[in-house]
Amino acid sequence: MSEDWNTKYGPRRVRRDPPTLEEAIFAAAGITEDLDAQAEIAAALMGMPLDVVQAEVKKQSRVAARSGGVTRVIAGEQGAQRAVVVERRVVRRLATTKRTGT
Repeated sequence: MSEDWNTKYGPRRVRRDPPTLEEAIFAAAGITEDLDAQAEIAAALMGMPLDVVQAEVKKQSRVAARSGGVTRVIAGEQGAQRAVVVERRVVRRLATTKRTGT
């Protein structure tokens, strides 16, 4: 979407892109942890039906739960914030077979 503005320097074109559904859900997740509330917020941002957005919110929450990565913001000295990413470490062990003496 674009829109033309007339300024004293001539016409200027302003580009306006509506958010994607994924961006709207990400914004809603930053506001609340409740999945139903996230769906309502994202549906309001996008102007989409609530049932379509609820399905996508549930799908993304399952993917986020599986990935194990969680970002927390910690307030440091003088109110400065820094992000800390907590990830689940996956330990893979190789199956070994016992060899018999020959």
